[in-house]
Amino acid sequence: MAISSNTYYLYPEIEPFHKSSLKVSNLHTIYYEECGNPDGMPVVFLHGGPGSGCNPTQRRFFDPKCYRIILLDQRGCGRSKPEGEVRENATDDLVNDIESLRKHLNITKWHIFGGSWGSSLSLAYAAKHASHIISLTLRGIFLSRTGELAWFLGGLAHFYPEVWQRLGNYLPENERGDVLSAYAKRIFSNDDSINTPAAIEWNAYESSIMRLKPLEASASPAQKSAEELSREQVTELARARVQIHYVQNQCFIDGDALLTAATTLSTIPTVIVQGRYDMVCPPLTAWELARAMPHAEFVMVADAGHSAMEPGITSALVAATEQFKTLK
Repeated sequence: MAISSNTYYLYPEIEPFHKSSLKVSNLHTIYYEECGNPDGMPVVFLHGGPGSGCNPTQRRFFDPKCYRIILLDQRGCGRSKPEGEVRENATDDLVNDIESLRKHLNITKWHIFGGSWGSSLSLAYAAKHASHIISLTLRGIFLSRTGELAWFLGGLAHFYPEVWQRLGNYLPENERGDVLSAYAKRIFSNDDSINTPAAIEWNAYESSIMRLKPLEASASPAQKSAEELSREQVTELARARVQIHYVQNQCFIDGDALLTAATTLSTIPTVIVQGRYDMVCPPLTAWELARAMPHAEFVMVADAGHSAMEPGITSALVAATEQFKTLK
């Protein structure tokens, strides 16, 4: 089958029919939710970051009449507890959590859908549990290899010099040679007057390079309560701590080994969607993955960056989930 050339859009907003949590270690409890058809074909959404957590828009890539849509917040992320916790938090732990959730929900086989860091996690899970996977939908491919991290931590200044400069200008001049360590020192500080502002600055860096065309400025939102602002700050700090923890440890994966493992997944129908001008996860990695998985359909979206919310990316992803509805 081939991805349709038709334009596809997100499905309407939907609420979960089930929300719960699963204790996966003495320290960690992960949040998960189920939407759509309770008797439908299971699909699990693996979010990016690392550290981002899930949001309601991500439910909408799937036909709710056909799919049993499962979203989970990875360790330390979103509604999982403890929020921002980096102890006992590595890729193998996340892979084990996904498998624990599958067993907990009495699912034999499910579709896997992951973007950015979620694509790395999808491949790491597939390398160990291929027999439980119906299909793979992968977007904005990231394998955490040295060159990819070097791009994110400075190389992209060739295209976004002002964004890179802003990230560095937040730091004293003598610490700008190693922005990762400098931000880690601040973000893991116990002083909230230091850690939260640094986390906000760190997160803004990635957010500012997500799209080919930046979103137009919107009208000023309604005044937020002190409680809402406090909650946002907690989320910002947790996200930054988890991401920096992973990046400092090369995301606890061997990207070259994952590419090799991908060559063994030829029986799993796969779609790879990549933005041509992705500045977070440049297209070379997606192209290499497509070469390692020649059975996969590789969709290069000509007018898109990294965000799944760019029209061409959204359309290709929904087209993939439409295509996979017939698989069991």
